[in-house]
Amino acid sequence: MASDDFQVFVDAAEVYEAQFVPALFGRWAPHLVRAAGVRPGQSVLDVACGTGVVAREAARLLQGRGRVVGLDVNAGMLAVARRVSPDLEWVQADALALPFPDRSFDVVLCQAGLMFVAEPGRALREMARVVVPEGTVAVQVWDELRAQTAWAPFYEVVARHAGPAAVDVISTYWRLGDLTELTEGLVAAGLRVVDTLTRTDTAAFPSVEEFVATEVDGTPLRQRLSGEAYTRIFEDTREALQPFRTANGRLELPMRGHIITARTERDPG
Repeated sequence: MASDDFQVFVDAAEVYEAQFVPALFGRWAPHLVRAAGVRPGQSVLDVACGTGVVAREAARLLQGRGRVVGLDVNAGMLAVARRVSPDLEWVQADALALPFPDRSFDVVLCQAGLMFVAEPGRALREMARVVVPEGTVAVQVWDELRAQTAWAPFYEVVARHAGPAAVDVISTYWRLGDLTELTEGLVAAGLRVVDTLTRTDTAAFPSVEEFVATEVDGTPLRQRLSGEAYTRIFEDTREALQPFRTANGRLELPMRGHIITARTERDPG
């Protein structure tokens, strides 16, 4: 994550790693890394790395030959990333000012983090700056909220019991969902878009209770809720998300997103 508005403490980052990663982010990481063409011998930067699931997937493909750096502004996320994978490089820094020289990496990846950056265009320019000529920048974002059939009912519940401001805390997810606008942003950053992929996967949770706990306890939303509001959100979400419950009580939520792959231009020299 990469916004001061989305800072989380270590406990919340542990929830993120234990719940969000297997339920959602871990399912998308292989697709992003594959789209970027990560291969042994490359140097890879994971921007807004969170607890490091994409960095770990890139390291797996490098097979010990290459370099992986995970970067995030959030100390809590990085503390968990270091615990899970102490062998990788972890750097605390802002995506708007990457602390690396020009042309430092073959590949830059950013999964579900660009929407939390205050100036996405500037962050994309920074990513383009640190990539070698003909290097790759691959970004994954979620589609717009109107395309997310499962999340809209949950947000209605949150708004009812905690107010619109509470919804604003978590609705940043969908901020960059317009694929045309995002593609234009990559081009404006000096990149050449070579491929886009829009896909829907399932965010799977053992129960409605696990889903609410993950959405609330793994984000800054928890700090804004009274105990009563928290309880009511639990109760009403059971009914709101009933269409997405399986026979054994699991919750399977469709989630639609985009993966955009771009390249830097060839060195004219």
